[in-house]
Amino acid sequence: MEHLVMVRGGGDIATGTIYRLVRSGYPVLVLETESPSAIRRKVAFSEAVYEGKSKVEDMECILVKSLQEAYAVMKSGKPAMMVDKDCKVLEEVRPFALVDGILAKKNLGTNLKMADITIAIGPGFEAGKDVDLVIETMRGHNLGRIIENGFAVKNTGIPGMIAGFDKERVIHSSVGGIIYGKKKISDFVNQGDCIAEIGSDEGFVEVKATISGILRGLIREGYPVTKGFKIADIDPRTSEKENCFTISDKARCIAGSVLEGLLYLEQKKKEIERGES
Repeated sequence: MEHLVMVRGGGDIATGTIYRLVRSGYPVLVLETESPSAIRRKVAFSEAVYEGKSKVEDMECILVKSLQEAYAVMKSGKPAMMVDKDCKVLEEVRPFALVDGILAKKNLGTNLKMADITIAIGPGFEAGKDVDLVIETMRGHNLGRIIENGFAVKNTGIPGMIAGFDKERVIHSSVGGIIYGKKKISDFVNQGDCIAEIGSDEGFVEVKATISGILRGLIREGYPVTKGFKIADIDPRTSEKENCFTISDKARCIAGSVLEGLLYLEQKKKEIERGES
C-alpha cells in the first residue's frame, strides 16, 4: 500500500487521528501493546486488543495477527490493529508515514528512519531530530499547533481545566492491585460514591468519586494497576453524557493537525524531488 500509515498507540487521542486518516482515504495500521490501559475505553480503538474489534462512532477497528490480514482489513476501508509495541512489522514493510500517538510523555523508540514521514503527538520528542513534526497537545491557544523545530510543552501533570476543575476530575489509584468496576462509563456519580474497588494486599480498597459528574473514563475491569496509576476521569458537566461515546474536541483538533502535517510534508517532499526547493 503506497500510502500506508502506521500509528503507534490506540488510545482516545490516537483514535481521533486514526479515524481522521481513514476517513481521508489512508490505509491505517495501528500498533498496540499487549495490555493497553485506556481510560476513555468507549472511544479508544485499543479495546480491540481485548475484544478482537472496537467500534468508535461509525468506524470499526479489527485486530489481526499478520500483515496479510491487515492488508485485507485496510482494503475494506477499516483500520487494522496488531499487537506490536516494538514495531517489528517494520522488518516486513516500510510505511509511507508513522505517527507516534502513544502519549507516554517520552519517546519510546520512534525515530526518523522508521518512515518517509514521521509525526509525534505530545511532549517527549524534538521535531527535526527525533521526528519530522511534533503536534502540541496542551489545551489552550496552541493546542494542535504543528512544530517543525523543537519540542511540545512539557507535561505539567495537571489535567486541562473543565468547568472549573482540573486535577480533581482525574482519579489515581491509592494502592496497587486488580481493579473491579462498581460503576460504568457514562454513569452519573456523586462526590464520595464508590466507582470501583482495588483488590490489594491490604484487602479491597474503595475508589471514590472526587467530584460529582459523569464518569467519562474508567480503566478496564481486571486490569493490574500500580499505586498512582490513572484509573478514572469524571466530567463535571452533567450534560455531557453522550460525549462519553464520541471522539473529543481535543482529539479531533489534534487529528486535523496530524493530517495537515502529513499533507504538508508530502507536498514538501514532492517539491524537493522536482528541484523546486
